[in-house]
Amino acid sequence: MGTAPGRTILISGASIAGPSLAYWLNRHGFAVTVVEKADTIRVGGYPIDIRGTALEVVSRMGLLPRLRAAHVDSRTITFVDADGDRVGSVRPEVITGGVEGRDLEVRRGDLAEALYDAVRGDVEFLFDDWITALHDHDGGVDVTFDSGEQRTFDLVIGADGLHSHTRGLAFGPEEKYHRYLGNCFAGFTMPNHLGLSHEALMWNTPGKGAVLYAVGDGDHVHAFLNFARPEPPFDAFRDPEAQRDLVASVFSQDAWEIPRLVTAMRRADDLFFDVISQIRMPHWSSGRVALAGDAAHAPSFLSGQGSSIALVGAYVLAGELASHADHSTAFTAYEERTRAFVELNQALATTGGAHVLPGTAEELARRNQSLRDPAPLPDDQDWAATTALTLPDYADVRR
Repeated sequence: MGTAPGRTILISGASIAGPSLAYWLNRHGFAVTVVEKADTIRVGGYPIDIRGTALEVVSRMGLLPRLRAAHVDSRTITFVDADGDRVGSVRPEVITGGVEGRDLEVRRGDLAEALYDAVRGDVEFLFDDWITALHDHDGGVDVTFDSGEQRTFDLVIGADGLHSHTRGLAFGPEEKYHRYLGNCFAGFTMPNHLGLSHEALMWNTPGKGAVLYAVGDGDHVHAFLNFARPEPPFDAFRDPEAQRDLVASVFSQDAWEIPRLVTAMRRADDLFFDVISQIRMPHWSSGRVALAGDAAHAPSFLSGQGSSIALVGAYVLAGELASHADHSTAFTAYEERTRAFVELNQALATTGGAHVLPGTAEELARRNQSLRDPAPLPDDQDWAATTALTLPDYADVRR
Protein backbone atom coordinates (compact mmCIF):
# COMPACT_ATOMS: atom_id res chain seq x y z
CA MET A 1 0.00 0.00 0.00
CA GLY A 2 1.06 3.59 -0.59
CA THR A 3 1.39 6.23 2.07
CA ALA A 4 -0.92 9.16 2.50
CA PRO A 5 -0.11 12.45 0.76
CA GLY A 6 -0.02 14.59 3.87
CA ARG A 7 -0.87 14.73 7.53
CA THR A 8 -3.38 17.54 8.04
CA ILE A 9 -6.74 17.90 6.33
CA LEU A 10 -9.33 20.66 6.81
CA ILE A 11 -12.97 19.83 6.10
CA SER A 12 -15.48 22.64 5.63
CA GLY A 13 -18.96 21.61 6.76
CA ALA A 14 -20.30 19.47 9.62
CA SER A 15 -23.60 18.14 8.32
CA ILE A 16 -23.42 14.65 6.75
CA ALA A 17 -20.48 14.41 4.33
CA GLY A 18 -18.10 16.35 6.60
CA PRO A 19 -18.29 14.25 9.78
CA SER A 20 -18.44 11.04 7.70
CA LEU A 21 -15.25 12.01 5.91
CA ALA A 22 -13.64 13.07 9.19
CA TYR A 23 -14.44 9.66 10.71
CA TRP A 24 -12.80 7.68 7.92
CA LEU A 25 -9.80 10.01 7.56
CA ASN A 26 -9.17 9.72 11.29
CA ARG A 27 -9.41 5.92 11.03
CA HIS A 28 -6.74 6.05 8.32
CA GLY A 29 -4.40 8.12 10.51
CA PHE A 30 -4.89 11.68 9.27
CA ALA A 31 -5.07 14.71 11.57
CA VAL A 32 -8.45 16.25 10.79
CA THR A 33 -10.01 19.64 11.50
CA VAL A 34 -13.66 20.40 10.71
CA VAL A 35 -14.86 23.99 10.45
CA GLU A 36 -18.59 24.71 10.66
CA LYS A 37 -20.37 28.04 10.25
CA ALA A 38 -23.13 27.16 12.74
CA ASP A 39 -22.37 27.31 16.44
CA THR A 40 -23.15 23.62 16.95
CA ILE A 41 -24.26 20.51 15.07
CA ARG A 42 -27.59 21.28 13.44
CA VAL A 43 -30.33 19.08 14.84
CA GLY A 44 -33.88 18.73 13.56
CA GLY A 45 -34.65 18.94 9.88
CA TYR A 46 -36.80 16.80 7.65
CA PRO A 47 -36.32 13.03 7.40
CA ILE A 48 -33.78 11.61 4.96
CA ASP A 49 -33.23 8.12 3.54
CA ILE A 50 -30.22 5.84 3.94
CA ARG A 51 -30.38 3.31 1.15
CA GLY A 52 -28.33 0.83 -0.83
CA THR A 53 -24.56 1.00 -0.48
CA ALA A 54 -24.84 3.70 2.19
CA LEU A 55 -26.30 1.11 4.57
CA GLU A 56 -23.02 -0.79 4.36
CA VAL A 57 -21.10 2.42 5.11
CA VAL A 58 -23.01 3.13 8.35
CA SER A 59 -22.72 -0.55 9.24
CA ARG A 60 -18.92 -0.36 8.94
CA MET A 61 -19.04 2.72 11.17
CA GLY A 62 -20.91 0.74 13.83
CA LEU A 63 -23.90 3.10 13.59
CA LEU A 64 -26.50 0.76 12.12
CA PRO A 65 -28.13 -0.26 15.45
CA ARG A 66 -28.45 3.38 16.55
CA LEU A 67 -29.93 4.43 13.22
CA ARG A 68 -32.33 1.50 13.10
CA ALA A 69 -33.59 2.57 16.52
CA ALA A 70 -34.15 6.08 15.07
CA HIS A 71 -36.02 4.75 12.00
CA VAL A 72 -39.07 6.92 11.33
CA ASP A 73 -41.22 4.16 9.81
CA SER A 74 -43.43 6.24 7.54
CA ARG A 75 -46.35 4.03 6.57
CA THR A 76 -48.44 5.82 3.99
CA ILE A 77 -48.65 8.82 1.68
CA THR A 78 -52.16 10.03 0.90
CA PHE A 79 -52.80 12.29 -2.09
CA VAL A 80 -55.68 14.76 -2.11
CA ASP A 81 -57.05 16.78 -5.00
CA ALA A 82 -57.46 20.54 -5.33
CA ASP A 83 -60.57 20.43 -3.12
CA GLY A 84 -58.93 18.27 -0.48
CA ASP A 85 -60.75 15.08 -1.40
CA ARG A 86 -58.78 11.85 -1.16
CA VAL A 87 -57.42 10.52 -4.45
CA GLY A 88 -55.45 7.53 -3.21
CA SER A 89 -52.78 6.27 -0.85
CA VAL A 90 -49.51 4.44 -1.39
CA ARG A 91 -46.62 3.09 0.61
CA PRO A 92 -43.67 5.52 0.64
CA GLU A 93 -41.58 3.05 -1.37
CA VAL A 94 -43.80 3.66 -4.42
CA ILE A 95 -42.53 7.25 -4.46
CA THR A 96 -38.96 6.76 -3.25
CA GLY A 97 -38.21 3.68 -5.32
CA GLY A 98 -36.91 2.06 -2.15
CA VAL A 99 -37.59 -1.42 -0.87
CA GLU A 100 -39.71 -1.94 2.22
CA GLY A 101 -37.72 -3.41 5.08
CA ARG A 102 -34.31 -2.54 3.60
CA ASP A 103 -34.11 1.25 3.72
CA LEU A 104 -33.71 3.49 6.73
CA GLU A 105 -35.52 6.80 7.14
CA VAL A 106 -34.25 9.01 9.96
CA ARG A 107 -34.42 12.64 10.92
CA ARG A 108 -31.50 14.50 9.37
CA GLY A 109 -30.52 15.71 12.83
CA ASP A 110 -30.43 12.14 14.19
CA LEU A 111 -27.98 11.13 11.47
CA ALA A 112 -25.87 14.27 11.96
CA GLU A 113 -25.68 13.69 15.73
CA ALA A 114 -24.75 10.02 15.27
CA LEU A 115 -21.93 10.94 12.89
CA TYR A 116 -20.68 13.71 15.16
CA ASP A 117 -20.72 11.46 18.23
CA ALA A 118 -18.68 8.86 16.31
CA VAL A 119 -15.82 11.29 15.73
CA ARG A 120 -16.09 14.22 18.14
CA GLY A 121 -13.41 12.94 20.51
CA ASP A 122 -10.88 12.26 17.75
CA VAL A 123 -10.89 15.32 15.49
CA GLU A 124 -10.84 19.09 15.99
CA PHE A 125 -14.10 20.96 15.43
CA LEU A 126 -14.16 24.74 14.91
CA PHE A 127 -17.74 25.98 15.26
CA ASP A 128 -19.06 29.46 14.50
CA ASP A 129 -16.32 30.01 11.91
CA TRP A 130 -15.75 29.55 8.20
CA ILE A 131 -13.16 29.86 5.44
CA THR A 132 -12.78 33.30 3.86
CA ALA A 133 -9.70 32.74 1.70
CA LEU A 134 -7.65 29.88 0.27
CA HIS A 135 -4.13 29.97 -1.18
CA ASP A 136 -3.20 26.66 -2.78
CA HIS A 137 0.56 26.13 -3.32
CA ASP A 138 3.10 23.33 -3.51
CA GLY A 139 3.54 23.15 0.24
CA GLY A 140 -0.17 23.04 1.17
CA VAL A 141 -3.19 25.31 1.39
CA ASP A 142 -3.03 28.54 3.38
CA VAL A 143 -6.44 29.12 4.93
CA THR A 144 -7.84 32.32 6.39
CA PHE A 145 -10.86 31.99 8.65
CA ASP A 146 -13.53 34.57 9.38
CA SER A 147 -12.24 34.67 12.96
CA GLY A 148 -8.97 36.04 11.59
CA GLU A 149 -6.98 32.89 12.31
CA GLN A 150 -4.63 31.71 9.56
CA ARG A 151 -3.44 28.12 9.25
CA THR A 152 -1.88 25.87 6.63
CA PHE A 153 -3.21 22.39 5.83
CA ASP A 154 -1.98 19.73 3.46
CA LEU A 155 -5.44 19.41 1.88
CA VAL A 156 -8.84 21.12 2.10
CA ILE A 157 -12.15 19.37 1.42
CA GLY A 158 -15.36 21.34 0.87
CA ALA A 159 -18.34 19.47 2.30
CA ASP A 160 -20.52 22.51 2.85
CA GLY A 161 -23.58 21.74 0.78
CA LEU A 162 -25.41 22.77 -2.38
CA HIS A 163 -24.42 26.43 -2.04
CA SER A 164 -20.84 25.59 -1.00
CA HIS A 165 -18.74 28.61 -0.10
CA THR A 166 -15.59 26.52 -0.39
CA ARG A 167 -16.51 25.55 -3.94
CA GLY A 168 -16.93 29.21 -4.79
CA LEU A 169 -13.46 30.04 -3.48
CA ALA A 170 -11.71 27.19 -5.30
CA PHE A 171 -13.80 26.61 -8.43
CA GLY A 172 -15.67 29.84 -9.14
CA PRO A 173 -19.33 30.95 -9.07
CA GLU A 174 -22.06 28.42 -8.36
CA GLU A 175 -23.91 29.38 -11.56
CA LYS A 176 -21.30 27.46 -13.57
CA TYR A 177 -22.35 24.18 -11.95
CA HIS A 178 -25.93 24.79 -10.84
CA ARG A 179 -28.54 22.78 -12.75
CA TYR A 180 -31.95 24.17 -11.82
CA LEU A 181 -34.78 21.60 -12.03
CA GLY A 182 -37.55 24.18 -12.30
CA ASN A 183 -39.03 24.24 -8.80
CA CYS A 184 -38.66 26.07 -5.49
CA PHE A 185 -39.77 24.99 -2.04
CA ALA A 186 -40.29 26.29 1.47
CA GLY A 187 -40.01 23.93 4.41
CA PHE A 188 -40.99 24.59 8.04
CA THR A 189 -42.69 22.97 11.01
CA MET A 190 -46.19 23.68 12.25
CA PRO A 191 -48.72 22.25 14.74
CA ASN A 192 -50.11 18.82 13.92
CA HIS A 193 -53.70 20.03 13.88
CA LEU A 194 -54.91 17.04 11.81
CA GLY A 195 -53.50 14.45 14.22
CA LEU A 196 -51.31 12.79 11.59
CA SER A 197 -49.16 9.80 12.57
CA HIS A 198 -46.32 8.19 10.58
CA GLU A 199 -47.84 9.50 7.36
CA ALA A 200 -47.91 12.29 4.82
CA LEU A 201 -50.66 14.18 3.04
CA MET A 202 -49.88 15.60 -0.39
CA TRP A 203 -51.96 18.20 -2.25
CA ASN A 204 -51.35 19.25 -5.84
CA THR A 205 -52.55 21.54 -8.53
CA PRO A 206 -50.54 21.92 -11.76
CA GLY A 207 -47.17 23.40 -10.89
CA LYS A 208 -47.88 23.60 -7.15
CA GLY A 209 -47.79 21.20 -4.24
CA ALA A 210 -48.13 21.10 -0.48
CA VAL A 211 -47.14 18.38 1.97
CA LEU A 212 -47.86 17.72 5.61
CA TYR A 213 -45.48 15.07 6.91
CA ALA A 214 -45.78 13.53 10.37
CA VAL A 215 -42.52 11.86 11.37
CA GLY A 216 -44.16 10.11 14.32
CA ASP A 217 -46.97 10.94 16.72
CA GLY A 218 -45.71 14.36 17.73
CA ASP A 219 -47.41 17.70 18.17
CA HIS A 220 -45.75 19.14 15.08
CA VAL A 221 -45.41 18.14 11.44
CA HIS A 222 -43.05 19.08 8.65
CA ALA A 223 -44.76 21.24 6.05
CA PHE A 224 -43.61 21.93 2.51
CA LEU A 225 -44.89 24.32 -0.13
CA ASN A 226 -43.33 23.79 -3.55
CA PHE A 227 -43.95 25.47 -6.86
CA ALA A 228 -42.69 25.66 -10.42
CA ARG A 229 -40.83 28.78 -11.51
CA PRO A 230 -39.00 29.35 -14.81
CA GLU A 231 -35.90 30.88 -13.22
CA PRO A 232 -34.39 30.57 -9.74
CA PRO A 233 -35.32 33.53 -7.48
CA PHE A 234 -31.71 34.33 -6.62
CA ASP A 235 -32.72 37.74 -5.26
CA ALA A 236 -34.70 36.04 -2.46
CA PHE A 237 -32.04 33.62 -1.26
CA ARG A 238 -30.69 35.88 1.48
CA ASP A 239 -33.91 37.69 2.32
CA PRO A 240 -36.34 35.63 4.46
CA GLU A 241 -39.11 38.20 4.17
CA ALA A 242 -38.83 38.17 0.38
CA GLN A 243 -39.05 34.38 0.54
CA ARG A 244 -42.20 34.50 2.64
CA ASP A 245 -43.77 37.09 0.32
CA LEU A 246 -42.94 35.04 -2.77
CA VAL A 247 -44.40 31.82 -1.37
CA ALA A 248 -47.52 33.58 -0.07
CA SER A 249 -48.11 35.20 -3.47
CA VAL A 250 -47.94 31.81 -5.19
CA PHE A 251 -50.23 30.10 -2.67
CA SER A 252 -52.96 32.70 -2.46
CA GLN A 253 -55.91 30.39 -3.13
CA ASP A 254 -58.42 29.30 -0.48
CA ALA A 255 -58.09 25.54 -0.98
CA TRP A 256 -57.54 22.55 1.28
CA GLU A 257 -55.22 23.54 4.16
CA ILE A 258 -53.33 26.11 2.10
CA PRO A 259 -54.34 29.25 4.07
CA ARG A 260 -53.32 27.55 7.31
CA LEU A 261 -49.98 26.49 5.82
CA VAL A 262 -49.26 29.99 4.53
CA THR A 263 -50.04 31.50 7.94
CA ALA A 264 -47.76 28.96 9.62
CA MET A 265 -45.04 29.68 7.07
CA ARG A 266 -45.28 33.40 7.85
CA ARG A 267 -44.81 32.70 11.57
CA ALA A 268 -42.24 29.89 11.39
CA ASP A 269 -38.86 30.47 13.00
CA ASP A 270 -37.32 27.51 11.13
CA LEU A 271 -38.22 28.42 7.55
CA PHE A 272 -35.92 26.83 4.98
CA PHE A 273 -36.29 28.13 1.43
CA ASP A 274 -34.36 26.83 -1.55
CA VAL A 275 -34.53 25.70 -5.15
CA ILE A 276 -34.72 22.11 -6.36
CA SER A 277 -31.40 21.82 -8.15
CA GLN A 278 -28.39 19.67 -8.81
CA ILE A 279 -24.67 20.37 -8.92
CA ARG A 280 -22.94 19.02 -12.04
CA MET A 281 -19.17 19.50 -12.22
CA PRO A 282 -16.60 18.15 -14.69
CA HIS A 283 -14.10 17.63 -11.85
CA TRP A 284 -14.41 17.50 -8.07
CA SER A 285 -10.88 18.60 -7.28
CA SER A 286 -8.48 21.39 -8.13
CA GLY A 287 -4.94 21.24 -6.81
CA ARG A 288 -5.06 20.45 -3.11
CA VAL A 289 -8.77 21.29 -2.75
CA ALA A 290 -11.53 18.74 -3.36
CA LEU A 291 -15.29 18.55 -2.81
CA ALA A 292 -17.56 15.95 -1.23
CA GLY A 293 -21.29 15.43 -0.80
CA ASP A 294 -23.72 18.04 -2.10
CA ALA A 295 -20.88 20.51 -2.68
CA ALA A 296 -19.59 18.20 -5.42
CA HIS A 297 -22.70 16.53 -6.77
CA ALA A 298 -25.98 17.49 -5.09
CA PRO A 299 -28.69 15.26 -6.63
CA SER A 300 -31.68 17.24 -5.20
CA PHE A 301 -34.12 15.83 -2.69
CA LEU A 302 -36.24 14.41 -5.54
CA SER A 303 -33.63 11.66 -5.87
CA GLY A 304 -33.90 10.66 -2.22
CA GLN A 305 -30.18 9.92 -2.37
CA GLY A 306 -28.33 13.05 -1.27
CA SER A 307 -27.28 11.76 2.14
CA SER A 308 -26.60 8.25 0.87
CA ILE A 309 -24.19 9.27 -1.88
CA ALA A 310 -22.54 11.69 0.55
CA LEU A 311 -21.87 8.80 2.95
CA VAL A 312 -20.53 6.59 0.17
CA GLY A 313 -18.39 9.33 -1.38
CA ALA A 314 -16.84 10.23 1.96
CA TYR A 315 -15.85 6.62 2.57
CA VAL A 316 -14.24 6.31 -0.86
CA LEU A 317 -12.47 9.68 -0.74
CA ALA A 318 -10.88 8.89 2.62
CA GLY A 319 -9.84 5.43 1.49
CA GLU A 320 -8.25 6.68 -1.72
CA LEU A 321 -6.35 9.42 0.11
CA ALA A 322 -4.97 6.76 2.44
CA SER A 323 -4.10 4.45 -0.45
CA HIS A 324 -2.11 6.83 -2.66
CA ALA A 325 1.06 8.76 -1.98
CA ASP A 326 0.01 11.64 -4.23
CA HIS A 327 -3.17 13.61 -3.57
CA SER A 328 -3.81 14.17 -7.29
CA THR A 329 -3.80 10.41 -7.90
CA ALA A 330 -6.08 9.91 -4.91
CA PHE A 331 -8.56 12.53 -6.10
CA THR A 332 -8.60 10.96 -9.58
CA ALA A 333 -9.26 7.51 -8.12
CA TYR A 334 -12.06 8.94 -5.96
CA GLU A 335 -13.81 10.32 -9.03
CA GLU A 336 -13.23 7.21 -11.11
CA ARG A 337 -14.77 4.97 -8.43
CA THR A 338 -17.78 7.13 -7.63
CA ARG A 339 -18.79 9.30 -10.61
CA ALA A 340 -20.90 6.68 -12.42
CA PHE A 341 -22.63 5.84 -9.13
CA VAL A 342 -23.35 9.51 -8.48
CA GLU A 343 -24.74 10.09 -11.97
CA LEU A 344 -27.06 7.07 -11.74
CA ASN A 345 -28.46 8.43 -8.50
CA GLN A 346 -28.75 11.98 -9.81
CA ALA A 347 -30.88 10.55 -12.62
CA LEU A 348 -33.43 9.33 -10.04
CA ALA A 349 -34.49 12.95 -9.54
CA THR A 350 -35.99 13.04 -13.03
CA THR A 351 -37.87 9.73 -12.80
CA GLY A 352 -40.17 10.55 -9.90
CA GLY A 353 -40.65 14.28 -10.26
CA ALA A 354 -43.90 14.12 -12.25
CA HIS A 355 -45.42 11.92 -9.55
CA VAL A 356 -44.58 14.31 -6.72
CA LEU A 357 -44.55 17.62 -8.63
CA PRO A 358 -46.85 17.31 -11.66
CA GLY A 359 -46.27 20.43 -13.71
CA THR A 360 -49.28 20.27 -16.04
CA ALA A 361 -52.94 19.31 -15.84
CA GLU A 362 -52.18 16.28 -18.02
CA GLU A 363 -49.39 15.06 -15.71
CA LEU A 364 -51.64 15.57 -12.69
CA ALA A 365 -54.50 13.63 -14.32
CA ARG A 366 -52.18 10.73 -15.18
CA ARG A 367 -50.78 10.72 -11.65
CA ASN A 368 -54.24 10.70 -10.10
CA GLN A 369 -55.43 7.95 -12.40
CA SER A 370 -52.46 5.81 -11.43
CA LEU A 371 -53.44 6.28 -7.79
CA ARG A 372 -57.03 5.26 -8.44
CA ASP A 373 -55.93 2.20 -10.42
CA PRO A 374 -52.61 1.37 -8.75
CA ALA A 375 -50.04 -0.83 -10.42
CA PRO A 376 -47.94 -3.29 -8.42
CA LEU A 377 -44.99 -1.93 -6.51
CA PRO A 378 -42.13 -0.95 -8.81
CA ASP A 379 -39.29 -3.35 -9.43
CA ASP A 380 -35.81 -2.81 -8.04
CA GLN A 381 -34.65 -0.37 -10.73
CA ASP A 382 -34.05 2.44 -8.26
CA TRP A 383 -32.55 -0.01 -5.77
CA ALA A 384 -30.10 -1.03 -8.51
CA ALA A 385 -28.92 2.58 -8.76
CA THR A 386 -28.49 2.86 -4.99
CA THR A 387 -26.39 -0.33 -4.90
CA ALA A 388 -24.42 0.28 -8.10
CA LEU A 389 -21.14 0.78 -6.23
CA THR A 390 -19.47 -2.04 -4.31
CA LEU A 391 -17.46 -0.64 -1.42
CA PRO A 392 -13.72 -1.25 -1.62
CA ASP A 393 -12.06 -2.63 1.50
CA TYR A 394 -9.74 0.00 2.96
CA ALA A 395 -9.71 -1.55 6.43
CA ASP A 396 -5.94 -2.06 6.66
CA VAL A 397 -4.89 1.14 4.90
CA ARG A 398 -3.23 3.77 7.09
CA ARG A 399 -1.13 6.78 6.18
